[in-house]
Amino acid sequence: MYDPAQLRTFLTVSQTLSFTQAAQRLGLRQSTVSQHVRRLEGATGRTLFSRDTHSVELTEDGEAMLGFARTILGAHERAAAFFAGSRPRGRLRFGASEDFVLTRLPEILESFRTDHPEVDLELTVGLSGILHEQLAAGGLDLVLAKRRNTRSHGELVWRSTLVWIGAPRLHIDPQRPLPLILFPPPGITRARALDVLERHGRSWRIACTSTSLSGLIAAARAGLGVMAHTRGLIPPGLTRIPARAGLPELGDVDFVLLHGREGARAQDAADALASAILAGADRLHRHV
Repeated sequence: MYDPAQLRTFLTVSQTLSFTQAAQRLGLRQSTVSQHVRRLEGATGRTLFSRDTHSVELTEDGEAMLGFARTILGAHERAAAFFAGSRPRGRLRFGASEDFVLTRLPEILESFRTDHPEVDLELTVGLSGILHEQLAAGGLDLVLAKRRNTRSHGELVWRSTLVWIGAPRLHIDPQRPLPLILFPPPGITRARALDVLERHGRSWRIACTSTSLSGLIAAARAGLGVMAHTRGLIPPGLTRIPARAGLPELGDVDFVLLHGREGARAQDAADALASAILAGADRLHRHV
Protein backbone atom coordinates (compact mmCIF):
# COMPACT_ATOMS: atom_id res chain seq x y z
CA MET A 1 0.00 0.00 0.00
CA TYR A 2 2.82 2.40 0.88
CA ASP A 3 5.82 2.85 -1.43
CA PRO A 4 9.12 2.07 0.40
CA ALA A 5 10.89 4.87 -1.50
CA GLN A 6 8.31 7.36 -0.27
CA LEU A 7 8.60 6.01 3.28
CA ARG A 8 12.41 6.40 3.21
CA THR A 9 12.02 9.97 2.02
CA PHE A 10 9.44 10.65 4.73
CA LEU A 11 11.78 9.33 7.44
CA THR A 12 14.69 11.40 6.15
CA VAL A 13 12.59 14.58 6.13
CA SER A 14 11.38 13.76 9.66
CA GLN A 15 15.01 13.43 10.80
CA THR A 16 16.31 16.60 9.15
CA LEU A 17 13.09 18.68 9.28
CA SER A 18 14.30 20.11 5.99
CA PHE A 19 13.32 19.16 2.44
CA THR A 20 16.63 20.59 1.19
CA GLN A 21 18.77 18.58 3.59
CA ALA A 22 16.71 15.45 2.97
CA ALA A 23 17.29 15.82 -0.78
CA GLN A 24 21.04 16.17 -0.22
CA ARG A 25 21.18 13.15 2.06
CA LEU A 26 19.16 10.98 -0.34
CA GLY A 27 20.84 12.21 -3.51
CA LEU A 28 17.51 13.38 -4.94
CA ARG A 29 16.16 16.63 -6.28
CA GLN A 30 14.19 18.69 -3.80
CA SER A 31 11.17 18.50 -6.13
CA THR A 32 11.37 14.69 -5.95
CA VAL A 33 11.42 14.78 -2.15
CA SER A 34 8.35 17.03 -2.17
CA GLN A 35 6.64 14.71 -4.64
CA HIS A 36 7.33 11.64 -2.47
CA VAL A 37 5.84 13.37 0.56
CA ARG A 38 2.77 14.57 -1.37
CA ARG A 39 2.13 11.08 -2.73
CA LEU A 40 2.50 9.50 0.70
CA GLU A 41 0.10 12.07 2.14
CA GLY A 42 -2.26 11.27 -0.71
CA ALA A 43 -2.03 7.54 0.05
CA THR A 44 -2.74 8.09 3.74
CA GLY A 45 -5.30 10.84 3.27
CA ARG A 46 -3.54 12.76 6.04
CA THR A 47 -1.17 15.71 6.31
CA LEU A 48 2.13 14.40 7.66
CA PHE A 49 4.09 17.67 7.86
CA SER A 50 3.08 21.20 8.68
CA ARG A 51 5.38 23.44 6.67
CA ASP A 52 5.86 27.05 5.66
CA THR A 53 8.77 29.05 4.23
CA HIS A 54 10.67 28.91 7.52
CA SER A 55 10.02 25.57 9.19
CA VAL A 56 8.97 21.95 8.78
CA GLU A 57 7.31 20.06 11.64
CA LEU A 58 5.67 16.66 11.98
CA THR A 59 1.92 16.67 12.54
CA GLU A 60 0.28 14.21 14.94
CA ASP A 61 -0.43 11.95 11.97
CA GLY A 62 3.20 12.32 10.92
CA GLU A 63 4.36 11.22 14.38
CA ALA A 64 2.12 8.17 14.08
CA MET A 65 3.49 7.37 10.62
CA LEU A 66 7.06 7.26 11.99
CA GLY A 67 6.49 3.93 13.70
CA PHE A 68 4.59 2.43 10.76
CA ALA A 69 7.24 3.54 8.26
CA ARG A 70 10.05 2.02 10.29
CA THR A 71 8.18 -1.24 10.72
CA ILE A 72 7.37 -1.52 7.01
CA LEU A 73 10.92 -0.71 5.90
CA GLY A 74 12.37 -3.05 8.50
CA ALA A 75 10.21 -5.88 7.17
CA HIS A 76 11.32 -5.09 3.61
CA GLU A 77 14.98 -5.19 4.61
CA ARG A 78 14.62 -8.46 6.52
CA ALA A 79 12.78 -10.08 3.62
CA ALA A 80 15.39 -8.89 1.11
CA ALA A 81 18.24 -10.16 3.27
CA PHE A 82 16.54 -13.52 3.81
CA PHE A 83 15.85 -14.25 0.16
CA ALA A 84 19.22 -12.89 -0.96
CA GLY A 85 20.92 -15.23 1.50
CA SER A 86 23.07 -12.36 2.79
CA ARG A 87 22.57 -12.49 6.53
CA PRO A 88 24.81 -10.10 8.51
CA ARG A 89 27.62 -11.78 10.41
CA GLY A 90 30.73 -10.89 12.38
CA ARG A 91 31.35 -8.81 15.51
CA LEU A 92 29.29 -5.70 16.19
CA ARG A 93 30.51 -3.12 18.71
CA PHE A 94 27.34 -1.56 20.08
CA GLY A 95 27.20 1.19 22.69
CA ALA A 96 24.07 2.05 24.67
CA SER A 97 23.22 4.40 27.51
CA GLU A 98 22.67 2.62 30.80
CA ASP A 99 19.08 3.72 31.39
CA PHE A 100 18.11 2.11 28.09
CA VAL A 101 20.08 -1.06 28.87
CA LEU A 102 18.31 -1.53 32.21
CA THR A 103 14.86 -1.24 30.66
CA ARG A 104 14.22 -1.80 26.94
CA LEU A 105 17.36 -3.40 25.52
CA PRO A 106 16.76 -7.07 26.47
CA GLU A 107 13.56 -7.45 24.43
CA ILE A 108 15.20 -5.86 21.38
CA LEU A 109 18.32 -8.01 21.64
CA GLU A 110 16.20 -11.14 21.97
CA SER A 111 14.44 -10.34 18.70
CA PHE A 112 17.72 -9.38 17.02
CA ARG A 113 19.42 -12.62 18.07
CA THR A 114 16.57 -14.67 16.62
CA ASP A 115 16.81 -12.92 13.25
CA HIS A 116 20.62 -12.62 13.14
CA PRO A 117 22.22 -15.55 14.98
CA GLU A 118 25.58 -15.13 13.21
CA VAL A 119 26.28 -11.66 14.66
CA ASP A 120 28.46 -11.56 17.78
CA LEU A 121 27.70 -8.54 19.95
CA GLU A 122 30.25 -6.57 21.93
CA LEU A 123 28.16 -4.37 24.22
CA THR A 124 29.50 -1.19 25.79
CA VAL A 125 27.35 0.50 28.42
CA GLY A 126 28.20 4.01 29.49
CA LEU A 127 27.40 7.71 29.66
CA SER A 128 26.00 9.12 26.45
CA GLY A 129 28.74 11.72 26.24
CA ILE A 130 31.47 9.07 26.47
CA LEU A 131 29.71 6.86 23.90
CA HIS A 132 29.70 9.80 21.46
CA GLU A 133 33.46 10.17 21.98
CA GLN A 134 34.13 6.46 21.50
CA LEU A 135 32.10 6.42 18.30
CA ALA A 136 34.02 9.41 16.92
CA ALA A 137 37.31 7.68 17.79
CA GLY A 138 36.30 4.56 15.84
CA GLY A 139 35.83 2.38 18.91
CA LEU A 140 32.14 1.60 18.26
CA ASP A 141 30.09 0.67 15.20
CA LEU A 142 26.65 1.77 16.46
CA VAL A 143 25.47 3.86 19.38
CA LEU A 144 22.07 4.44 20.97
CA ALA A 145 22.39 7.40 23.29
CA LYS A 146 21.00 10.76 24.23
CA ARG A 147 21.61 13.50 21.69
CA ARG A 148 24.15 16.06 22.80
CA ASN A 149 22.19 19.00 21.42
CA THR A 150 19.43 19.73 18.95
CA ARG A 151 21.91 20.21 16.10
CA SER A 152 23.77 16.92 16.52
CA HIS A 153 23.59 14.24 13.90
CA GLY A 154 21.73 11.03 14.55
CA GLU A 155 18.56 9.21 13.65
CA LEU A 156 15.80 10.02 16.12
CA VAL A 157 14.42 6.93 17.86
CA TRP A 158 12.22 8.69 20.35
CA ARG A 159 11.87 11.91 22.32
CA SER A 160 10.99 12.08 25.98
CA THR A 161 10.87 14.62 28.78
CA LEU A 162 13.49 14.85 31.49
CA VAL A 163 12.00 15.13 34.98
CA TRP A 164 13.24 15.42 38.54
CA ILE A 165 12.87 12.19 40.52
CA GLY A 166 13.60 11.11 44.06
CA ALA A 167 12.45 8.96 46.96
CA PRO A 168 8.70 9.21 47.67
CA ARG A 169 9.22 10.76 51.11
CA LEU A 170 12.00 13.14 50.10
CA HIS A 171 11.44 16.67 51.42
CA ILE A 172 12.88 19.56 49.40
CA ASP A 173 13.59 22.72 51.37
CA PRO A 174 13.30 25.71 49.01
CA GLN A 175 15.52 27.77 51.34
CA ARG A 176 18.47 25.40 51.06
CA PRO A 177 20.62 24.34 48.07
CA LEU A 178 19.02 21.53 46.10
CA PRO A 179 20.86 18.23 46.77
CA LEU A 180 21.75 16.65 43.43
CA ILE A 181 22.58 13.08 42.48
CA LEU A 182 24.54 13.20 39.22
CA PHE A 183 26.65 11.36 36.71
CA PRO A 184 30.15 12.82 36.40
CA PRO A 185 31.08 14.84 33.29
CA PRO A 186 30.41 14.51 30.37
CA GLY A 187 26.95 13.26 31.40
CA ILE A 188 24.27 14.86 29.22
CA THR A 189 21.56 14.86 31.91
CA ARG A 190 24.10 16.32 34.37
CA ALA A 191 24.88 19.20 32.01
CA ARG A 192 21.18 19.85 31.40
CA ALA A 193 20.31 19.83 35.12
CA LEU A 194 23.09 22.23 36.10
CA ASP A 195 22.38 24.57 33.19
CA VAL A 196 18.66 24.75 33.99
CA LEU A 197 19.27 25.41 37.68
CA GLU A 198 21.83 28.12 36.93
CA ARG A 199 19.49 29.84 34.45
CA HIS A 200 16.68 29.84 37.02
CA GLY A 201 18.88 31.05 39.85
CA ARG A 202 18.25 27.94 41.98
CA SER A 203 21.09 27.14 44.34
CA TRP A 204 22.35 23.54 44.40
CA ARG A 205 24.97 21.22 45.81
CA ILE A 206 26.22 17.86 44.60
CA ALA A 207 25.17 15.26 47.17
CA CYS A 208 26.38 12.20 45.24
CA THR A 209 28.07 11.28 41.97
CA SER A 210 28.50 7.87 40.37
CA THR A 211 29.44 6.54 36.95
CA SER A 212 26.85 3.80 37.48
CA LEU A 213 23.12 4.35 37.11
CA SER A 214 22.61 1.65 39.73
CA GLY A 215 24.69 3.72 42.13
CA LEU A 216 22.66 6.85 41.43
CA ILE A 217 19.40 4.96 41.91
CA ALA A 218 20.60 3.57 45.24
CA ALA A 219 21.53 7.06 46.41
CA ALA A 220 18.15 8.44 45.32
CA ARG A 221 16.27 5.63 47.06
CA ALA A 222 18.23 6.41 50.22
CA GLY A 223 16.90 9.98 50.08
CA LEU A 224 20.24 11.68 49.42
CA GLY A 225 18.76 14.03 46.84
CA VAL A 226 17.10 14.38 43.44
CA MET A 227 18.24 13.31 39.99
CA ALA A 228 17.28 14.21 36.43
CA HIS A 229 15.91 11.23 34.55
CA THR A 230 13.87 10.28 31.50
CA ARG A 231 10.17 10.37 32.41
CA GLY A 232 9.24 7.03 30.86
CA LEU A 233 12.17 5.13 32.39
CA ILE A 234 11.75 6.02 36.09
CA PRO A 235 13.20 3.13 38.15
CA PRO A 236 11.07 1.30 40.74
CA GLY A 237 11.19 2.85 44.19
CA LEU A 238 11.52 6.39 42.86
CA THR A 239 8.89 8.91 41.85
CA ARG A 240 8.60 12.17 39.99
CA ILE A 241 9.10 15.26 42.16
CA PRO A 242 5.73 17.10 42.28
CA ALA A 243 5.34 20.51 40.66
CA ARG A 244 4.66 22.13 44.03
CA ALA A 245 8.36 21.66 44.87
CA GLY A 246 9.02 24.52 42.45
CA LEU A 247 11.87 22.92 40.52
CA PRO A 248 12.44 24.26 36.99
CA GLU A 249 11.43 22.14 34.01
CA LEU A 250 14.26 20.23 32.35
CA GLY A 251 12.87 20.03 28.82
CA ASP A 252 12.99 17.19 26.34
CA VAL A 253 15.77 14.79 25.48
CA ASP A 254 16.28 12.86 22.24
CA PHE A 255 17.50 9.28 22.02
CA VAL A 256 19.26 8.79 18.69
CA LEU A 257 21.09 6.14 16.72
CA LEU A 258 24.52 7.03 15.40
CA HIS A 259 26.55 4.90 13.00
CA GLY A 260 30.32 4.53 12.94
CA ARG A 261 32.64 5.11 10.06
CA GLU A 262 31.35 4.40 6.57
CA GLY A 263 32.59 1.19 5.03
CA ALA A 264 33.28 -0.55 8.32
CA ARG A 265 33.19 -4.36 8.25
CA ALA A 266 30.33 -4.39 10.75
CA GLN A 267 28.17 -1.99 8.76
CA ASP A 268 25.66 -4.66 7.67
CA ALA A 269 25.29 -5.89 11.26
CA ALA A 270 24.96 -2.31 12.52
CA ASP A 271 22.25 -1.60 9.94
CA ALA A 272 20.40 -4.75 11.00
CA LEU A 273 20.46 -3.85 14.71
CA ALA A 274 19.47 -0.27 13.93
CA SER A 275 16.46 -1.60 11.98
CA ALA A 276 15.51 -3.82 14.93
CA ILE A 277 15.63 -0.84 17.29
CA LEU A 278 13.65 1.40 14.95
CA ALA A 279 11.08 -1.33 14.31
CA GLY A 280 10.40 -1.36 18.04
CA ALA A 281 10.07 2.41 18.24
CA ASP A 282 6.28 2.25 18.58
CA ARG A 283 6.58 0.02 21.64
CA LEU A 284 9.24 2.28 23.11
CA HIS A 285 7.08 5.37 22.58
CA ARG A 286 4.31 3.84 24.64
CA HIS A 287 6.70 3.44 27.58
CA VAL A 288 8.76 6.64 27.33
